[in-house]
Amino acid sequence: MTTVTLGHLDNTLQQASAAAVARVLEAYELEIEYVVAARAEMVEHMRRGDVDLFVSAWLPDVDAAFLAPDLGMEAFGQLYRPAFGWCVPEAAATGITSVAQLAGEGCPIGREIVTPESILDRVRQVVAAYNLTEAGYTIASRPDAEAYDHAAHILAGGLPEIIPTWQPSFLHYGQRLVQLDDPKGAFGAEQDARILLRSAVRADMDQDLLDELDELTLGNKVVSALDHAMRFDGMSADEAAEAWQRGKLLPR
Repeated sequence: MTTVTLGHLDNTLQQASAAAVARVLEAYELEIEYVVAARAEMVEHMRRGDVDLFVSAWLPDVDAAFLAPDLGMEAFGQLYRPAFGWCVPEAAATGITSVAQLAGEGCPIGREIVTPESILDRVRQVVAAYNLTEAGYTIASRPDAEAYDHAAHILAGGLPEIIPTWQPSFLHYGQRLVQLDDPKGAFGAEQDARILLRSAVRADMDQDLLDELDELTLGNKVVSALDHAMRFDGMSADEAAEAWQRGKLLPR
């Protein structure tokens, strides 16, 4: 096998982590053809056999559809551990450390929760669990790019507002957020970001390569840094992955 098709979803975080995996593939002198799509389209690519490797599926819940038997994909490895949560900028110094405190009288947190459309259902779940509508909180759903631009504005200004987001992300780079506790477990379970392999090509893949990918660990901190480098440092995914590989991505 001299060429491998590498699939990833169409956002910077997934593009960055795919580029990190690509560094390993290139070390085995494989040529890489990328398949980039939204979730629904990616399912169809997998069904047609267009994708040999996919980076990365968030399991067991978020991307469970990618393991449907008719797609012929199998999961291995663990690149990082995605976790959903609500945060506030550390610089806002609100003293709020738990979602359970948000409904309290005199809570200094802004009552509008701007959320990316892709996580709207999760935000609604948290609002319902803690009866936050009754406390005056409203949800403003916006396209993902717009919502994350808003979150970056909140973070840069140290504003006392809720930022609902998955970790890792560029927002978590530099540890400038306070992750709120969730005593009711409304955020949902932590996920495993895993590589998917098309079962039909397993026999054609170098076993040493598969073993190396199975052991590859990026971690949330590295993926956050990759995402941040692409969004704010003008790096391409390949440049960010190279900086990581050379030990130049994370602050020392």
